[in-house]
Amino acid sequence: MPLRRLLSVLLTGALGVMGLVGLTATPAHAAPNFKAPYPCGQQWTYSHHSAEVRLALDFVRSDGGATSGAPVLASASGTAYRYYEAGGAGNYVVVDHGGGWKTYYFHLAAYSIGHGQGVAQGQQIGTTGSTGASSGAHLHYEQLYNGVGQTISINGASLAPYPGSYHQKYLTSDNGCSGGGRYWVDTFADAPGYGSPTSTTRTGTLYAGTNYVFCKVWGREIRDGAGNYNHWWLRTDLDVGPANQYVSAYYLSRWGNDQARDNNGTVVPDC
Repeated sequence: MPLRRLLSVLLTGALGVMGLVGLTATPAHAAPNFKAPYPCGQQWTYSHHSAEVRLALDFVRSDGGATSGAPVLASASGTAYRYYEAGGAGNYVVVDHGGGWKTYYFHLAAYSIGHGQGVAQGQQIGTTGSTGASSGAHLHYEQLYNGVGQTISINGASLAPYPGSYHQKYLTSDNGCSGGGRYWVDTFADAPGYGSPTSTTRTGTLYAGTNYVFCKVWGREIRDGAGNYNHWWLRTDLDVGPANQYVSAYYLSRWGNDQARDNNGTVVPDC
């Protein structure tokens, strides 16, 4: 075979091999639209260190709420499986999303689902803890494709480059913002809405009547001249103004000072 022809054949073969390598390195199934593994509106900071496997990130809460006991939510829908590893992951959950994609949630204080249970995106699967080989409460989180760790993406945006310590980067969750648990409450007057439980800048209004709320947060006191007061703030969607704002539990019709219960008497959960 002439040298020119031989080189052409070799080059074509090499390009073909390179093409196959590139193809196998790219996931054949697109990733789900993963969301942060904790509730809507919460801000957590995250870090990565060399001992972490499979491109994992560790998350701790950074908005003033407690990390320990905080709900852990499924990043996407799938089938959840419970496991335990004494010298490593502790209590952990794996959610199989299909198409080769899985997410891992390590060091849980407790499980909120059964083994092999189907879960929806935003459904609580456990609570944050420090079980297994852990020096403090945090959530170790992974995204895998066909068993290989992937750079973590939330809402389609990569979190790379990873920080080497906490409080360099932050992530606010929108997981469950448009769904999940709703608690119905009656309000006796139009309630002013605010962007946070400590803000004094009004963003809108929740009309008097029966309304839904998602969760509660401790914040600034609202008090009237008759001695009635409340420090709890309820996250809800305003009638006038943006979604996912806060109104004072002072406006609840059925309950007293520093209480935040729905119309059935159920305590509204912490955000």
